[in-house]
Amino acid sequence: MKTFFILFFLLGGTLAAAQEWTKQYDFVDDCVCGLAKASKDGKYGYVDKNGKLIVPLMYDEALTFNAGYAAVRKGAKWGYLDSTGKVVAEPQFEDACSFYEGMASVKKNGKFGYINTDMKLIIPYEFEMARGFSEGLAPVANSHGLWGYINKKGDVVLGYAYNFADLFTDGKARVMKDGKLMMIDKKGVRQKDED
Repeated sequence: MKTFFILFFLLGGTLAAAQEWTKQYDFVDDCVCGLAKASKDGKYGYVDKNGKLIVPLMYDEALTFNAGYAAVRKGAKWGYLDSTGKVVAEPQFEDACSFYEGMASVKKNGKFGYINTDMKLIIPYEFEMARGFSEGLAPVANSHGLWGYINKKGDVVLGYAYNFADLFTDGKARVMKDGKLMMIDKKGVRQKDED
């Protein structure tokens, strides 16, 4: 029992010290890929697990790290950092999302396309809206506001037929068509109605 209290005291002391540094920020996110998003007075940067500031509080908006990269906004443009805090894509995008399955949707000249982790454009800017990849497919919207799905080559594999399209999970995705929510499989076959 004595060992438990000593261990509890040690852990409690460590946790208290770990939490102490967070008070200097308005917000500190979970540590992902070795860095945690932190903000103060409307500016964002990244700290390590010990509270050391790795990326200065210089961004106007920032996303949590995912797959080793984080999108950050300076002024009106978005760019990317790697998990060491190094800028790997200068702010140049009108919008930028997190990386999923090695690709991220980004916006230029009013249209979305996809880049890879080398920051190279892989799928051209041709979509009105675009979400992340999941199970090899990504929901994208056309100029009529209808959603469909593309593969990693940019081919439309499920046509623009939905008012809303979610990510695939376990081979199924939630979509809305004609005002009704439903589940579809990767061939677009309806699975069941959602309540």
